[in-house]
Amino acid sequence: MTFRRLETLEEHRGSVYELDAAQTVRRVGRLAMRRVGVPELDQRFSDAAEIFNEQQEHYEALVQHISSLRQSCDCAQGDTLAFAECVGKIREEYKATHRVSIKLKGYDFSCSVIPLGIEGKCDDEPLPPHLKLAQDELRGASEKVRATISKSTTLQELFGWLLRSRDQMADQVKGAAPTYQEQGRLTENLEENMREVKRAKELSMEYRQRAGEVLTEAAQIAGTYL
Repeated sequence: MTFRRLETLEEHRGSVYELDAAQTVRRVGRLAMRRVGVPELDQRFSDAAEIFNEQQEHYEALVQHISSLRQSCDCAQGDTLAFAECVGKIREEYKATHRVSIKLKGYDFSCSVIPLGIEGKCDDEPLPPHLKLAQDELRGASEKVRATISKSTTLQELFGWLLRSRDQMADQVKGAAPTYQEQGRLTENLEENMREVKRAKELSMEYRQRAGEVLTEAAQIAGTYL
């Protein structure tokens, strides 16, 4: 069987390859585990895949929120989750009419907007569209930072257990296989799962680090230090 490279995704998400027939092997971010024939181990691999894929969805949504904010503020796009420049531009644009600041409480941050110099102004009067967009994107980013970080501890513990138990799991898989041929197939599945676990562990740590950087930047803008 030969593989033909189809396209390159983000560098850390791997590549997509096409098999000669209809079967396609994908090495993108999502984690998909193969069955190893031991119910307890299959469940652990399944749990790891489910939690990692949820974390990845949260992280990708975080990236989208920051990207949308940067685009709305005409900030340069690229592989960055920085948003201090955006807040600075918004403050400058609305300095005559609104006080814009970042508020931080625990793992949550938000964009506070207070109208200036208008006595009796109704609190529920709509904000200018650009300000409302900034509030919404930063609220969404905050939620996804918290969700990305919250999955990290559980994942690292689970990935760590799987990687430490490699030899023990190999013995269990061999013992559970009814035939020599099945033993070879399930052992190959286990090895593939372990490669995927290692890859996902590295990605998960990266997601946690980058989400933490967003939180740290929010704290710096707010004048608070974590």
